[in-house]
Amino acid sequence: MRWLTGWSTGAPRAGAPAHEAPGAVAPIAARPLWTGPSPLWAVGDWRPEEIRLVTLRPGAPAVVTTGPAAPDPVEDTPATTRLAVLGHCGASDAELAAGLAAARGGAVRHLTTWPGSYTVVLRTGTRSTALLTDLAGAQPVFHTPWGDGTAYATAALPLADLVGAPLDTGHLAARLACPESPEALGTGTPYLGVQRVPPGHTLAIRGGRPYLATYDEPGGEARSRGEAPAVRELTRALLESVRSRVRTPGSGSADAGRPRLGVDLSYGTASATVALLAAAVPPAPVSAPVTVAAPAAAGGEPVAARAGGTGARPAPGSGGPARNGAVKGSWVRVAGSGRPAPEQLAAVTLGETEGPATPALAPHTPRLRHTVLAPGPDTLPYADLRADPQAGRLTDEPGPELIAAVRAEARFDAGGTDHLTGYGARQVLDGHPARLADLVRAGRPRELLPPVAALAGADRATAGVLAGALRTPLTVVRAAHRLSRIRYADALDDAAVRLTLRQVPDGGGTAGARSADDLAWCVPGPAARWLSDDALSAVALRLRLAAREPAPTEPPGVRRARYALHRHARGFRTLVHAAEQPGQRLHAPFLDNQVVRAARLLPDDIRLQPGARHALLHAVLTGAGRTDLPSDWGRGPRPDRTAPARAGLRLAADGIAELFDAPLLAEAGLIDLPAVRAGLARSADPAAPLAPGTLAGLAELVSVELWLRRVRARRHGACWTGLPLARRTALPAARFA
Repeated sequence: MRWLTGWSTGAPRAGAPAHEAPGAVAPIAARPLWTGPSPLWAVGDWRPEEIRLVTLRPGAPAVVTTGPAAPDPVEDTPATTRLAVLGHCGASDAELAAGLAAARGGAVRHLTTWPGSYTVVLRTGTRSTALLTDLAGAQPVFHTPWGDGTAYATAALPLADLVGAPLDTGHLAARLACPESPEALGTGTPYLGVQRVPPGHTLAIRGGRPYLATYDEPGGEARSRGEAPAVRELTRALLESVRSRVRTPGSGSADAGRPRLGVDLSYGTASATVALLAAAVPPAPVSAPVTVAAPAAAGGEPVAARAGGTGARPAPGSGGPARNGAVKGSWVRVAGSGRPAPEQLAAVTLGETEGPATPALAPHTPRLRHTVLAPGPDTLPYADLRADPQAGRLTDEPGPELIAAVRAEARFDAGGTDHLTGYGARQVLDGHPARLADLVRAGRPRELLPPVAALAGADRATAGVLAGALRTPLTVVRAAHRLSRIRYADALDDAAVRLTLRQVPDGGGTAGARSADDLAWCVPGPAARWLSDDALSAVALRLRLAAREPAPTEPPGVRRARYALHRHARGFRTLVHAAEQPGQRLHAPFLDNQVVRAARLLPDDIRLQPGARHALLHAVLTGAGRTDLPSDWGRGPRPDRTAPARAGLRLAADGIAELFDAPLLAEAGLIDLPAVRAGLARSADPAAPLAPGTLAGLAELVSVELWLRRVRARRHGACWTGLPLARRTALPAARFA
């Protein structure tokens, strides 16, 4: 795990313990990035190019350093400004210096517009610090009171160690009951007293006190453009995000025993799009055109575009003009014959996920070295439960990604040291069902016809003519109108009642019924059906208290889509902690700020069209120069995505049953243990049908139980030096407050 930490102090507190004095406490094995009363450390497996520091002093130009350089020995003054950008950032040194100058004047949003996924820390003077989160939530920031100021970190567990925070069972109940509801989750974490900074916000610490402010308007969808300019902006943003990762000098390692670059090539169009864009980018910065293996266009000739340059942007004049509306700097062709062929990209697919997007790629893209992993028991979800369940990695927070970590690790291990994925595309590009209510609120009910007709057609094929022709349209349209009219407070009260009555959708039934279930301000999570009465009552109380707060100004569909993205990005972060190997980097370009902003420009009616995501990604590839894909690319029949989870659940039934012999979830009063055991018994029966909601709910419960056991197993560990021995036990045994 890689993380940043530091604190910003105020006036020294009279009688403060010695371990709370500046300089008395420090993270173990940390690299100091700057010192003083507001220090900053980088802890863990950081590459040199992932640590970039900019210092600006009065009367001197900005100084940019890269790598774990020693802290500047020159003492800071109140007029000194420092900027730290940690993670993958495609900005040049000049752009970093310009961003610092703009941020010094208050324009911090400029620090979030570069390609990549990174954390920004800005220090002004010696006691004022600001941290910026990303829009999706894949790069979070946490904070907690400590000493005479505020401690912060990009991971919650180290802060819990620092202050001795016990687990917050109320937050764990809210995560299981309403995982996408900000009204239930708030800004809490699984650790009592440790708070999360919401995505798209700035944490400013002045005089030791924290202040939160948004730097980006959450309702940016209101400024959507027409389809063509929005798709062009999406193409540019996604291409820059992929290119900045492929062309980063020094990324990867020759000693890692794997290719430098890898891509996912599942049956989905999102990962296939990332793979094709990565294959089209020269792998290293060059000053002249290079030879790459480029696929032919529909007419048989390679598509010409610009190549060369450094960083995330192509150098002008380094190639022929773009054709066919291709975005400048996209697809490239052979421009010389005396250079060696570029390295191949390891494109990895699990055998059972082969689908319509895959066969069209590998044979016609020579740079992709396609590897199909044979599915087996060791690549199924829950595979690690057949061994010691406490032996896995401890992640910062729980999540269902824990039960699929072994499966993901096998896929990533066959990929590259830098491995690109299509993670998050569905949440960034798709139209959330709740957006149908936004169309009604905006006075555009006729635009409901295409998506409702698509749902009706799907149900007509699976559930009969009556469901497709009558029941589905009436159910969906009625739910959309109800959500568009209901008061926010009434909606939360209704959600609290449904929660206490355990009226939880199981994810089964027709497509229309599933969409209607999502047409609400707050929807219970799939694990809510197995929570205890006390846990459900506590979460229902949170919803009723939130109903007394002012209603949000953004439409319900925009809000639901945004928080679905936040939850998915949180899951990606958990997956990175659980499956990423030392020295390896997993990338999700769709979660980058600039891609999220570009997707906001897409009109709602375009997002909600049947097959919208596949059409958008097809247009992105066409704009990038890939013109040889069929018009129906990626829209064929797909394999059952829940089949591996069903098989893994049944194969690991004995290990899961043992896990719930004396579960910590029951000890904390979070679950109805007899109901959970009955559900596990049904899941082990090969003849019993398992709805998608049941599978998802069991994955949530098992992953939280695993996480709790791993937390307890490391209760004597600590991330810090200089703390009293009694303070080193951040999470006392068998105590869940």
